Amino acid sequence: MDYEVRWYPFSEHPESDSCWSLSTGPDGRIYAGACCEGVPGGIVKLVRYNEKRDALDYLFDLDEMVGDPRDSGRATQCKIHYSFAPSMHDGVLYMATHLSGPPIDQPAYSPWKSWHDPERCFRGSALLAFDTRSDRVLWWDTLIPKEGCRCLLHDEERGLLYALSYPRDHLIVYDIKTRKMRDLGRIGSINAQVLFLDARHRVWTTDDYGHLVRYDPEKDRIERSPYVLPHNDLYQTGWHSVFYDAVRAPDGRSVFATTWNGNPYMMRIWPDEGDWGRVENLGPVTPDHDPTQPELYFLDHCGGLTIGGDGQLYYVASKWPRKDYYAEPDKVAGVVWRLDPATHQRQEVAVLQKPEGRSQYVSRGGVDHNGDLFFGHVGFPRPVGMFKVTVPAERKRPNSHLPIRMWG
Repeated sequence: MDYEVRWYPFSEHPESDSCWSLSTGPDGRIYAGACCEGVPGGIVKLVRYNEKRDALDYLFDLDEMVGDPRDSGRATQCKIHYSFAPSMHDGVLYMATHLSGPPIDQPAYSPWKSWHDPERCFRGSALLAFDTRSDRVLWWDTLIPKEGCRCLLHDEERGLLYALSYPRDHLIVYDIKTRKMRDLGRIGSINAQVLFLDARHRVWTTDDYGHLVRYDPEKDRIERSPYVLPHNDLYQTGWHSVFYDAVRAPDGRSVFATTWNGNPYMMRIWPDEGDWGRVENLGPVTPDHDPTQPELYFLDHCGGLTIGGDGQLYYVASKWPRKDYYAEPDKVAGVVWRLDPATHQRQEVAVLQKPEGRSQYVSRGGVDHNGDLFFGHVGFPRPVGMFKVTVPAERKRPNSHLPIRMWG
C-alpha cells in the first residue's frame, strides 16, 4: 500500500492564509492553528482533526478566549506560531500567540511603530492552557507583553515553558505554577524557529550567524558556541542559518534539525557530547539550483520533521525539475521523505498535492496515535489547511505518537 495523501482545507475559516503550528496533543490527536495574518482584524482558530468524522473540528476563536477582540483597534491575536506544547501528566495543551495581523482598520502592522501606542500596540502573546480531556480552556495569561511568541518549549519535569520573543528576539522562561515570566536575555535579531531541550534541561537554539546557543539553568546563563552549523560553503557564511525545525531522534540522545536558509541543510546533533555537542552534517535537503540567482526561502524549504510509528524520520522538502526553478515556480513540489536514523538513507514516499496552488511550504508535522502523519501548510490560495498522509499498516504501532514532541 502506498502513502495516501488527503487535503483538508480550513473551510470554516475561509480567510485563513497560514498554518504555522500543527502538533500532536497529549491525547494523541492532531491540533492546528488556522491563522489569518494578512487580513485586517484577522484571528486564529484552534482546529482538531476528528478521526471518527474524517473531518476538522473548529474548537474556538482564540481572541474570544483571551478577551482581546479582533475589532479592538489593536494588532490582533492572529496566529499560533510554532507554539504548541503538550503536558502529558494532566492532558493540557499549552499554546501561545504571535503578532503580525494588522488592526481591523489598518492595512498592516509594525510592532516598532506602534510600540508606545496603547491603542494600536499588540497587547502581547497570549498563553492559553487547554484541557484536552474536557475540551475546556483552564486559564490564560499574557506571556510576553507587546511581543509575539515565535516558538514554545515545555520542560514538563520542571514545570517551565521557554519561548523566543518577536521582534526583540529574547529568550523567555515562564513558571507555570507561579505564573511568573522572566527575561533571560537577547539572542540576536533573526529569530530561530525552534527551541529544543537536552537531558540536562539545557535549552538550545541558534543565533543570527548559525551558531548554537544554549541556556544552562544551572548557570542561569546564555552561552554561544564558537562553531557554525552546516551550510553551503560555496556562497554562504552561516548568516541566517537559524533552526527551522527539530525533532528528537528515536535514540533519545540526539536531535534531527533543519535550517531556515537558502539551500537548507539537515543535521543530527548530540547535545550532551563534548563541550558543544557533536553535529553531523547530513547535507542539503533540496535539489541543486543556480546560485547566481536570488534565493526565495518560500520555494526552497524544508519542514515538518516528525518521527513516525516505525521509528523513521519523516519530513517535507521542496523539489523541482530544473536548476532555474524560479522560471517555473508552479512546478515546485512538496515531497514527503522518509529517513532511516540508523543509516541516514532517504526515500521519497509521497507528494503533497492540493487541488490548486503550490504545496511545498510545510510548517510543522505530527503523528497521531494511529500512526498517520499530518502536515500544516502555508501559502495561497485561501483557505490554507493541513495534509493527512495515511501510513501503510505495517509501519504503524499502538500509540505511535509516543514519545511525544515537547516543543512547537
